[in-house]
Amino acid sequence: MRHDLFGQPTSLDSPNALEDWNAAQLAFLAHGASTPKHLGAVLAAEPHFALGQAVRGLFMLLLGRSEMLDVAAEAHDAALMALKHGQVSPRERLFVTALSRWIEGRPSASVTALEQVLDDHPDDILALKLGHAIRFVLGDNHGMRASIERVMPAYAPDHPGRGYLLGCHAFALEETGDYQKAEIAGRQALWMAPDDAWGLHAVAHVHDMTCDARAGLDWLEGREAAWAHCNNFRFHVWWHKALMHLDLGQVDEVLALYDAEVRKERTDDYRDISNATSLLARLELEGVAVGDRWDELADLCARRTDDGSLIFADLHYLLALTATGDRDGQARLVARIARDGQRQQTETQERMADPGLAAARGLQAFGEGEYGRAFADLAGVRDRMQRAGGSHAQRDVFERITIDAGLRAGRFDAVEDILNDRRRTRAGRDDHFAAIRRDLILAERGHGGADRKSVPAQ
Repeated sequence: MRHDLFGQPTSLDSPNALEDWNAAQLAFLAHGASTPKHLGAVLAAEPHFALGQAVRGLFMLLLGRSEMLDVAAEAHDAALMALKHGQVSPRERLFVTALSRWIEGRPSASVTALEQVLDDHPDDILALKLGHAIRFVLGDNHGMRASIERVMPAYAPDHPGRGYLLGCHAFALEETGDYQKAEIAGRQALWMAPDDAWGLHAVAHVHDMTCDARAGLDWLEGREAAWAHCNNFRFHVWWHKALMHLDLGQVDEVLALYDAEVRKERTDDYRDISNATSLLARLELEGVAVGDRWDELADLCARRTDDGSLIFADLHYLLALTATGDRDGQARLVARIARDGQRQQTETQERMADPGLAAARGLQAFGEGEYGRAFADLAGVRDRMQRAGGSHAQRDVFERITIDAGLRAGRFDAVEDILNDRRRTRAGRDDHFAAIRRDLILAERGHGGADRKSVPAQ
């Protein structure tokens, strides 16, 4: 049995296939665009490599697109066949189990299987990173942190995966509010693994959550090589840079980054759509005219109303459909979310029911100018939006819409409570967005605004 560069056993026979497998793992850890190429070479040489087939299936499911389900199922079938006919270790079998559980609609059970891998192989960075990625989709920030911290003692200073482990730890620390430790871990991660875009981006998240956009821009400046090699994750890092410029009021820079980097490739990958729609929505909340940039997004989103892979994706599709006034598209999407929520046969459908349906109806109402209804729906699920997945920075677009819906509905006391709570999660600071809204509340109260029913759209 051959061992990979991390010391983990594999059932690979060929030294060349092992070399490609090592390259595939390193690329995956760095969010590298070359990951599919290396994994494809492994499976072309040894199609009965159960672990490789299981990983291929998990990668497909992480894409969050309904058309990838058939590809994941094909990989699953190949992995099961390999289990029957090959010398497969208990470790590999657990990766196949992880794929089986997610295909059944239970990604949390998939995580459990990967944690079982870590019971016997605590320094298995592949199992750790995959579990981290699935937990991100589930919005399980505390689970992310606990998983990493229980295995950290197994990573010696010279472990080839330690830098990537620290990058994951940095992100988990940031998402659980431990900002100082997160920044230290992220900087150390990038020092140990210069291509660790995840660790670099974790530090960007710290600057977002501590309302320090200038420091965030300083952090990213000159480090472009750390994300230039990435798959579409590189667009997300540019998105972070655009957010920093937005917080500084540098709108021209935001729009330039949107056109040149954030939406450089007009894909319908839900992660790319999420970057674009949330950035345009933030701009419009600040009164910035974004021209016809919504149009191509709305066309793509209208085609994905029946997808149903992730509520996180659905809510971002809805941003585009409401921005362009596509009432038919909105109705289809919200109705499908409602149907999925009624079924609740999978964990994804459970999240469609809560918080998904109320959040979707709130966004729809906001687009229709029904601000009181929008605020009621969005504020009603605000404490459960973590279940939609993603990061605090990504979900903040829904928080901003909630706040502005409340302002326009004249719910100043309730909005102030949300702003105070938001400030507590941001190291006790207000960003530019929050400061403007506080000034608005003061101005409205100073002019008898507490009795008003609406605040003009900005």
